[in-house]
Amino acid sequence: MIEPHTGDRGTRKNVRPVSNILATGLLRHAIPIVAHFDWALTVTLAGPDTSLRALVAPGLTLDTFKNRGFLAVACVQTRHLRPRGFPKRLGIDFFLVGYRLFVRFESPTGHRYRGLQILGSETDRWSMALGGRLFTHYGYLKVGAHITHDQGVPGIATSSGLNLVVRDEPSLPTGSVFANWDEARRYAGPMPFTFASVRDGQAILRVEGSRAHWEPQPMAITSLVVPFLSRLAPQAEPAAAFLVRDVDYVWKRGILETRR
Repeated sequence: MIEPHTGDRGTRKNVRPVSNILATGLLRHAIPIVAHFDWALTVTLAGPDTSLRALVAPGLTLDTFKNRGFLAVACVQTRHLRPRGFPKRLGIDFFLVGYRLFVRFESPTGHRYRGLQILGSETDRWSMALGGRLFTHYGYLKVGAHITHDQGVPGIATSSGLNLVVRDEPSLPTGSVFANWDEARRYAGPMPFTFASVRDGQAILRVEGSRAHWEPQPMAITSLVVPFLSRLAPQAEPAAAFLVRDVDYVWKRGILETRR
């Protein structure tokens, strides 16, 4: 179960990133971005689809499996984040936590996409928190982060109350909705697309990501406390955890799709 953390006071009042359509189209996700992930540790959580639908932004639908919807917390050690074409020395190194909801989107032309709606993000660098809020719809906040490594496997604790410890063992949590790791990998993240609803669904901002060397390694969850998600989805339970290492990642320029 996701346990609440009484010391966390950082409740976000609005988890649906809806922004002005002009500002979104001209400023946010306006240029391609590249980065290297030293590692990314992701835990997928499953909750009743009836309770998670309330989190879905207008214009999107919940991605479901076995009457469950899915959330994820992704912890990423990132290096050399910069506009594509810029030298590495100009990039930013930082730690990132992303809170996500698995969703689907059907474009006005009938194309169907699976992806992520970003509910919120945290980082240990002020520069990334400020830049992220200005140039993305990911809702960044600045937090303190303490990261440990046990035989190469990271453990994370943040000032927002997040505490995540895993071990190098391919074991699904007891009661997981997934029958095996093949099912779990469909919700391992990151998905190819992230979406933001603009003006209550009048338009959807779609950002495509691509990566190289993406080989998720199953992990067993030893400890998990996620205050941010426990407030939004108290019935959600851990379903799987994955770790990847040494990933080059690219976010393409965002595309604004106006709905009919």
